[in-house]
Amino acid sequence: MLQRIQSIYLFLASIISGGLIFVFYLWNTLKEQIFVLDLFSNEEIILKVIPFMFFASAILSLVTIFLFKDRKLQFVLGRIIILINLFLLGLLIYLSLTLPGENAVSEKGIGMFLPILVILLIVLANRAIKKDEDLVKSVDRLR
Repeated sequence: MLQRIQSIYLFLASIISGGLIFVFYLWNTLKEQIFVLDLFSNEEIILKVIPFMFFASAILSLVTIFLFKDRKLQFVLGRIIILINLFLLGLLIYLSLTLPGENAVSEKGIGMFLPILVILLIVLANRAIKKDEDLVKSVDRLR
């Protein structure tokens, strides 16, 4: 049942989390734009965690699409993806407040708000999964 609306939400979440990080930058300094993959070359471990979290969110979203036969597991994985993105959002906010060289003018990029879009899409997917589960339970009650 890949044609359900939650599959579309999960696919969009995986595209945002795994694909748009290459398009939008996280922040812009006076010298360069910092993308997610640029954080791998940094020596701080906290900055190296961010790309892994983006990719983990994208992979889990794709895996969750194909678990349509087990709606409860799909719902739990959706909650795990939400927690990953909430942690990622908190980490990005913390980094934006403590950016090195913040005395110079720097600009936050749209990439810092991608976890918010992913959280919104996963919440919509979980709502549709819950609706399907309630429908199946109501049909089972009638038997």
